[in-house]
Amino acid sequence: MTLLTGAYDPGPAIPRKGPFIVLEGISGIGKSTLAALLTERLDASTLHTVPDPFHPWAPVINEETAALPQFAFYLAGVLHSTDLIRGYLARGPVVSDRYVSSVIAYHSAVHQLDMDQVRGLLEPFRSYLVHPDRTFYLRCNDATLKVRMAAKRDFNKDDYDMMKVPGRLDLLRRNFAAVAAQDPTAVIVDTDNRRPDELADVIINHIQA
Repeated sequence: MTLLTGAYDPGPAIPRKGPFIVLEGISGIGKSTLAALLTERLDASTLHTVPDPFHPWAPVINEETAALPQFAFYLAGVLHSTDLIRGYLARGPVVSDRYVSSVIAYHSAVHQLDMDQVRGLLEPFRSYLVHPDRTFYLRCNDATLKVRMAAKRDFNKDDYDMMKVPGRLDLLRRNFAAVAAQDPTAVIVDTDNRRPDELADVIINHIQA
C-alpha cells in the first residue's frame, strides 16, 4: 500500500462517534430512500458519492470524456467524500449512498474493463480512504427493479443504459456480487417484498447486534 506523506497525508485517525455505513447496489434499487430513513433514525450525517461540487458535472464527464478521465473524476469524488466522512464521523454516524464499490462495479461494466485493472488504479489511494464498518449490498429481482425504476424521479441516461444496453444490467449485478465477495465489510440484503422501513430495521438490527 502506498504511504501518502506531506499534504497528501490525511493525518491521524479521528475517533469515530458512530458507525460508517455504506449502501451499495444497482441504480433504482432504493439506496437513496433507505439512506434518508437511516439518516433520520440514526441521527446520522449523509452524503452521496460523488458529492457536490462534483455531482452536477457527472453527466458532462460521462458524455464528453474517455474512460480514464472518467475514472479520475470519480476517484476525485470518492477522495472528497472520504474527507467529508472523516469530519462527519467525529460527530456521529454516517450513511453513504454509494462509495468505492460503485466506482469499481460501474466503471468496469460501462467500459468493459477487468475489475482488477480498476482496483489497481485505486490501490495507491487506499491508505487515504476511510473504510466502512459495514457495506450493505442491496439486491432485487427484475420484477421488483422494473417497479422501482418506474417510480424513480431522477431517471437519467445511466439508468436508461442500465436497462436498455444489452447485457449491462446482468454485468452490473455480477460486478457487485464479485466486489461484495472480496469486501470484508459486506452484508448482502435481499430487498424483494420488503418496504424501506423494514429494510431500515434489518440494517439497524445488524449494526446493533
